[in-house]
Amino acid sequence: MAGGSSDKIDYVFKVVLIGDSAVGKSQILARFARNEFSLDSKATIGVEFQTRTLVIQHKSVKAQIWDTAGQERYRAVTSAYYRGAVGALIVYDITRRQSFDHIPRWLEELRSHADKNIVIMLVGNKTDLEDQRAVPLEDAREFAQKENLFFLETSALDATNVENAFQTVLTEIFNIINKKSLTSEPQSNNSAPTLPAKKIIIPGPAQEIPKSTMCCKTS
Repeated sequence: MAGGSSDKIDYVFKVVLIGDSAVGKSQILARFARNEFSLDSKATIGVEFQTRTLVIQHKSVKAQIWDTAGQERYRAVTSAYYRGAVGALIVYDITRRQSFDHIPRWLEELRSHADKNIVIMLVGNKTDLEDQRAVPLEDAREFAQKENLFFLETSALDATNVENAFQTVLTEIFNIINKKSLTSEPQSNNSAPTLPAKKIIIPGPAQEIPKSTMCCKTS
């Protein structure tokens, strides 16, 4: 894990992926972290995380993305993994109405375990299956607006908006740090500062995020 002196990390942001099983959370993570997609992806057992470092406004930001299993039998296990998260993607499958109908429950669980001001994006995945759509775009947009969430539709298969979704959340977290001057004290060891989530104030825009707002690039 250790890198050279040129690999200095300015911030580490923990982001959690939640939602029902088989909505494509692991595929979204694989697309973002490794630019990969596997058609025979198996259900995630327990919890795993992957990292990717981005450059946001000339600062090095390590995104630590946690993939929490959607199966009911693992939900009690994953509650601890919400702690310390400063961002979250709540994912549903646009072809499975039930996965969208469960979003309020996932949101309630997230808000009960994580800080109430966590940056949250609602993600409708599998837009490559538009002909099988069961969740109208307007339904998700209205829900996101009501709950003050960011919202995007994605396709992990063809990579549509996956980068945009993560970069939007990470950039929002980064901007909040700068606006509120939430700086960590200098650290003598090699650990990077993380964001003190309880001090965040989220403006809560609820709309699709235009690409022109992005300011991130991969390192």
